[in-house]
Amino acid sequence: MAQIYKIYMNECQLILADFLPKKLPNVQTIGLQDIDLEKLFQASKHKTTKGITYLYIHRDIEKVFKSVLQGLEIIKAAGGLVKNGDGEYLFIHRLGKWDLPKGKVENNEKMKEAAIREVEEECGIRINYLGPKLQTTYHIYTMRGNLVLKQTNWYEMAVNKSPKLSPQSEEDITDARWIDRDNFDVVLKNTYPLIVQIIKQV
Repeated sequence: MAQIYKIYMNECQLILADFLPKKLPNVQTIGLQDIDLEKLFQASKHKTTKGITYLYIHRDIEKVFKSVLQGLEIIKAAGGLVKNGDGEYLFIHRLGKWDLPKGKVENNEKMKEAAIREVEEECGIRINYLGPKLQTTYHIYTMRGNLVLKQTNWYEMAVNKSPKLSPQSEEDITDARWIDRDNFDVVLKNTYPLIVQIIKQV
């Protein structure tokens, strides 16, 4: 089975795959010697590199992926793409961008449990259905001056009817909203490449 790993860095992404993916925007093929996460992350901050997709292809891409992550602090998180009884999807507005509810996995907590807890806490709702895992995303950022990788499992979720939303302000969430597919443009204009990737599965 074909394998692909996408590591998001600001507006850029590093794709590691064992095949040539189709329809990639703004692609730059790189060699193994160029996969320096610190350097790529610093480069991703510049306007000139905005939207670049770095691509590396190798037969044993899982081995490459593991070696790339060696020595990096990994933070596990979980979240959900939630659908209501009217067929609308749940989005939150945090730090100036549209996002999906998610949060860190606590000690001894299963990924699925964390996903439900975080969605419920951030939006003040009760999840009635937990579906399959949609995908796992990888996102690099700095924390206290160190590079860290957030590994997030995203799950399909649903609620009965269309419950009132209550955004968790202490998590910097200023708005929580049910949005139907026809109005996804509002989100797509102001969100992260990683979130675009998940929305594409709807």
